Amino acid sequence: MRRADCRQRFALAADQRLRILLLAFLFIGAVLLARIGHIFIMGLINGGGAAPAAMFDRADIVDRNGVPLARSIPVHSIRSVRSKLMHDPRMLARELARIFPDTTEATFYSRLTGRPSSIIRRRATPDQLNAVNELAEIGFEYPEEPERLYPQGPIAAHVLGFVAPGRGGVMGIERRFDEQLAANAARGEPFALSLDTRVQAALELELGDAVTQLEAKGGAGLVLDVDTGEVLAMASMPTFDPNRVNFSDPAAQWNSVSFTTFELGSTFKPITVAAAMDAGVITDMARRYDATRPLTVGGHRISDSHSADRWLNVPEALVHSSNVVTAQIADDLGKDRLQATFRALDFDKRPTIELPERGLPQWPRSWGRTTTMTAGFGHSIMVTPLHLASAYAALVNGGIWRPATILKVEEGHVVQGRRVFTESTSARMRQLLRMIVASGTGSRADAPGYRVGGKTGSAERVIDGTYVGNSVVATFAGAFPMDRPRYVVLVMIDRPPGNAYSLGQRTAGFTAAPVVRKVVQRIGPMVGIYPDAHRDVDISELEPLLWKPRAER
Repeated sequence: MRRADCRQRFALAADQRLRILLLAFLFIGAVLLARIGHIFIMGLINGGGAAPAAMFDRADIVDRNGVPLARSIPVHSIRSVRSKLMHDPRMLARELARIFPDTTEATFYSRLTGRPSSIIRRRATPDQLNAVNELAEIGFEYPEEPERLYPQGPIAAHVLGFVAPGRGGVMGIERRFDEQLAANAARGEPFALSLDTRVQAALELELGDAVTQLEAKGGAGLVLDVDTGEVLAMASMPTFDPNRVNFSDPAAQWNSVSFTTFELGSTFKPITVAAAMDAGVITDMARRYDATRPLTVGGHRISDSHSADRWLNVPEALVHSSNVVTAQIADDLGKDRLQATFRALDFDKRPTIELPERGLPQWPRSWGRTTTMTAGFGHSIMVTPLHLASAYAALVNGGIWRPATILKVEEGHVVQGRRVFTESTSARMRQLLRMIVASGTGSRADAPGYRVGGKTGSAERVIDGTYVGNSVVATFAGAFPMDRPRYVVLVMIDRPPGNAYSLGQRTAGFTAAPVVRKVVQRIGPMVGIYPDAHRDVDISELEPLLWKPRAER
């Protein structure tokens, strides 16, 4: 009986303990579930189950094919807490400079002895962190921070811009779409651009090589879809690496494609001729204009750099790039109609592209007869290369001007525009632009089988309102393939001195045109255009209008 009574008391005690333990576990579980529920609800309120905003607060930027151009990643930094430092700051600075040879000992010493707490290094690799740990310094902390990484390095730097700690986006897309990038990050969606990384890399490679070989001060390049206005590539030289921003050359800060304005010279001549054709000023390609001597208007002398010393028809004036003939055509067209064409091409407004760096064209303050004549061949008015590229797209695509865009246009979407030139004028301009490359100043832009058409332009650089002698801006603006234009390709070389690489010449035919040829040959297969020697624009009705010496007939 006693043993049975003991077993019963033991069983009751054990049961009581189990109940207490069960209640304790239930209480702890309820607390944990409440905490998890709170976190879940707050996550829904703050944008779903995305990663913490402090770590990934900006969406990836990708090109039109999904290739990453910018992304946020977690990295470790090294922070110094001055009050906790055990070792001599000079010794620490010396050791840190050994681990991070790209930063000087003096810089590390300044950071160690400056503010009470400061980041002395951002984005340290695991090996570097291990090396710093071996210093056994308890005054160092290793916080994890979000870092903006640009996997392609300096590719498309002026388009992308960069992010500065505590400031957000500073240039380009990073600045313009600061809030949109955060919104896309919350939804887990990348931000797609119209750029094609392959085309961008090819353009930058050829443009950078030309600027170096020509010993030029800089350059600009653009590849633009003539039907949608999408920018497939945009390059400005000198450039920078957004992963490690250091504007040792101040010129690297400016996007020469969309921000800097230039007098783009003879590249305006096809625009003037097209406007004259639509206005009925030019009705016959065979009509001849006196180019035997310079023009003197309002005390200004207009001459040709290489005078043909004879009367020229319209195709010859473009092929030989005659200022004298184009000035007469602009004079016949008149101020109002020339201005109307320029305004229809947005030459009086900032470019419409979605970048913060957009230059305001320099429109003439007073516009008299002389200005009309000089503006007709690209002087007296300053625009960005992007303005010119959009104008050339309208020249060759059937006459429709569309705003340039850096954002990807969904396939099948029709981009609205406005008519600037008639379809018949656009068809004629395709012939004339092809003729300029086949037989004129743009011959070095001819990429066999790609049917390139375009126009050269060489003008003196305007700095602080004054023409700087022997300082040339050389531009070639063109399109391919001219039997069915798909892309405008524009290259500008800023202030080439003329050296052995360009045969001593500074003009666009020897500096910018060859770059266009190389770019077209590189990017053609990338965008689905292959050389075809059996196709071309039919210019047979215009070829007889080109005068040739008797020996060539």
